[in-house]
Formats: sequence, structure tokens, C-alpha cells
Amino acid sequence: MPRARLPLILVCLCTIGGCSHDPAVTGALSPSASNRIKVTGVAAKIVEGARQQCHKPAKYDASYRSIPYPGGDVAADRGACTDVIIRALRNAGYDLQKLIHEDMKENFSAYPRRGEKTDTNIDHRRVPNQQHFFAKFGRQLSIRTDGAFLKQWQPGDIVTWKLDSGLDHTGVLSDEIDIHGRPFVIHNLQVTAEEDVLTSWKITGHYRFPK
Repeated sequence: MPRARLPLILVCLCTIGGCSHDPAVTGALSPSASNRIKVTGVAAKIVEGARQQCHKPAKYDASYRSIPYPGGDVAADRGACTDVIIRALRNAGYDLQKLIHEDMKENFSAYPRRGEKTDTNIDHRRVPNQQHFFAKFGRQLSIRTDGAFLKQWQPGDIVTWKLDSGLDHTGVLSDEIDIHGRPFVIHNLQVTAEEDVLTSWKITGHYRFPK
């Protein structure tokens, strides 16, 4: 049964270097034309962890929150685009909060978004910091989606974009594909949703974690 998809008429505010308001994406949703592809292993757990967030979608909220460490999370009914990634990876056994914090302690200046010292509440919730981590500890793949490059885009991969507004955004590739063979993406701009938006904005990164 096709899932309902939310329109991308988005009004939201970003305070942590992630995503914000972006115009509606014409023709972005095509649930009737989608199909599932088989996925196993860690990638299947990442996709499952991302899709679980669509059952009770979190309202977009990128505000700074004090959270426990390790294994910390903001309230389940709230979150930013980066929280989709954090929660999806946690379902596969990877605590991105802890992983980024530990690497940041040793390589603080290498991370693009930082304060005067590490902060376990926010460092891992910033798109540029996630990009740096995945480029270092994961596989950095093509950002092209045309021709043979499309085969590189697999369920469980992480994608980052530069929105039309100039802000960063991120999501998890689904095991659902559109009529062109492009995967849907589970992300959060207004609420957590699974949508056909891979090529809707300028792609800035494509990662597979772990290697």
C-alpha cells in the first residue's frame, strides 16, 4: 500500500547548520511509480532505522538541546535532518554522537563546525561535521546520478545537499526507487518523510558507512 507523502511546502528554522525553508519541489513525489529493491546487512538496518522515523514523523526542530552522552537524543517527536542520520545509524549499532566526539577530541581543528571546545550536545548534529566524519571513516562516492553513476547509489547511503536557500541538508537513501531507478530519500525538512527528492537540490556529498 503506498504511503502518504507530505508536500514540500516548508517553513522551518535551522540553528545548527543544517536545513531550513526551501520552496516546493515540483513533481518531487511519485509514490505510484516506486518499487522496493532488496537490501541486506548493515544497510538494511540503516534503512529500517530511518524508515521507523516515518511511522511517527518528527517535527522539524533544530534548536540546541542538552542531551545525555553517549547514546543521547532529542525528544523522539522532534529533530533536524541530521537527527534522521543519527537515529538510522543507531539502529545499526553505531552511535554517531560518540564516534564524532571521540574523533573530534583528537582532531578538533579538522571539523568545519565547532565552538571553542567539543560539545557532545551539538557537534554530531551539524551537517558539515557529519560530512567530514563520513568522508574520513566511510566511503566517499560519486555525486553524479546520471548513466552508470546511478548504480553507485545504494540503500543506506548518506546524501548531503546544498538547498536553494544556501543551507546544508542530509538524508538516508531508501530501498524504494522511482521510475528512473533513483532511490527515494528519508529526510526531514518539515517532518520526517520518505520522498523522491534525490536530485531536487545540488548534491554535495554521497557516503557509505561503514566502509
